[in-house]
Amino acid sequence: MNSETKKNLDFVQAVLKEAEMYAHASRLLTYDQETICPEKGMEEQGEITAFLQNQVFKLQKQPKFEEAMLYIYEHRDELEEFDRVCAEQLYRDYAKTRNITTEKQLEFSRIMNKAFVDWSAARKASDFSMFADSLKKVRDANIEMIKLRDPKDMEDLNGKKNAPSLDPDNKYYVMGQLIGDYERGITIEELDECFEHCKERLVPLLKKIMSSKKKIRTDFMHKEVTEEQQRRMTDYLISVIGYDLTRGAYSTSEHPFTDWMGKNDIRITTHYYPTDFAASMYSIIHEGGHALFEMLQPEENYDHFIEGGKTLGMHESVSRMYENRLGRSKSFIKLIYPKTCEIFPEAMEGVSEEEFYEAINVVEPSLIRTESDEFTYTFHIIIRYEIEKEIISGDIDIADIPRRWREKYEEYLGVSPKTDREGVLQDVHWASGFGYFPTYSMGNMYNAMYYNRMKNEIDIDKAVESGDFATINNWMKENVFKKADRLSPAEWIKDITGRDFTADDFLDYLEEKYSGLYEL
Repeated sequence: MNSETKKNLDFVQAVLKEAEMYAHASRLLTYDQETICPEKGMEEQGEITAFLQNQVFKLQKQPKFEEAMLYIYEHRDELEEFDRVCAEQLYRDYAKTRNITTEKQLEFSRIMNKAFVDWSAARKASDFSMFADSLKKVRDANIEMIKLRDPKDMEDLNGKKNAPSLDPDNKYYVMGQLIGDYERGITIEELDECFEHCKERLVPLLKKIMSSKKKIRTDFMHKEVTEEQQRRMTDYLISVIGYDLTRGAYSTSEHPFTDWMGKNDIRITTHYYPTDFAASMYSIIHEGGHALFEMLQPEENYDHFIEGGKTLGMHESVSRMYENRLGRSKSFIKLIYPKTCEIFPEAMEGVSEEEFYEAINVVEPSLIRTESDEFTYTFHIIIRYEIEKEIISGDIDIADIPRRWREKYEEYLGVSPKTDREGVLQDVHWASGFGYFPTYSMGNMYNAMYYNRMKNEIDIDKAVESGDFATINNWMKENVFKKADRLSPAEWIKDITGRDFTADDFLDYLEEKYSGLYEL
């Protein structure tokens, strides 16, 4: 590269290094706020977090930084691959925020932080009205944020010029942009088609499962256990999957999550329920999958400031593969069955390995997404996606969301929440904006595709049954994690599998597994 390019690259990297200091502190406070921060301290903590996030924004709003960033973007062909990717990521962020002032960004951050505090209080009281005003402000902030963008920039960055939802005059334009922020390149038209395809194949199969004569025993899954027993199980499970406690830690939170602090600090949380020990087991495996993605990414990502380039669909593909494709498999149940009996002797008394496997995979339409079975999970996502579109397009008032939620659950799953806590307040995601939920389903579809390649290259069942997660993690590191920060989702899944994205591998898997389980 020429000397001018190098000078600008060096300056950009120096600013990014300083910005990371503020971002790191912000992430630590967010983790604290969601785990051990006392209730009355949460709002003040949120103010400090918003300030730190604003400092990051200010550093990247400096005219000198923007000028240097634009220079290296325009001369990106001179850069080596990791620096080129960094330049492209920075330009995408710049294009989205170029018309957002530092004052406006601080206002947005404060809205989101206050929304989290209000959601926490509303969930505790099971009263949506306590969250409604904040949720309206989050929606309005999301709409304002998108409308400050230049549509031409977004069209060029997305690369799909003909999708109706990318037209600023389309009522789904804002929602389409929000979805694209989480899963780059996907459009509402593609998601609508994908979810319609899912419904065509899954709705008839769900009816067959519900009318099956096969009855699965689940009584033992709801026997009371202690938090200490569940902590012992958590310690065992994170050890099994290869979560490195010298580079991570775990705690409890109202809603389980993973938070990346830095290269050697990736934290996860779970939640313990006294009469549902499997909930904490599978939440910790899920979050552990997220953590492995961060722990096993290339070292160069950190050196070149691109470690945050993964999309949420990529991330959810990994967490949900460890949770479901591996964690709910017969081979995994065979591995953990003895330890489960040892840790929960009262609950597991008289329970066979086969009964445990069937109970872990039982299909029961239910209210809570994070505790739903693998089969009906897709419906939980479709419900949220359809409601989100109505919220952002203005087709529904904020006050009517609980009613719409009940209607959708009755329509798709035949169940209806009696309280806001088990209904619209169960997820924290809307406190920070809209567009996240579809990535969970896309994650399932991605991992079904690369699982089919992996099983042709390694004996997955043998590795899982013997507890040899090193073999699996190494395959994932080399084939799934390695290029995730450098490729778009479409490029990434094709690089791994040699095929374009499809939902069919996932749907085929569900049909085969659950037709067998329910003897259809």
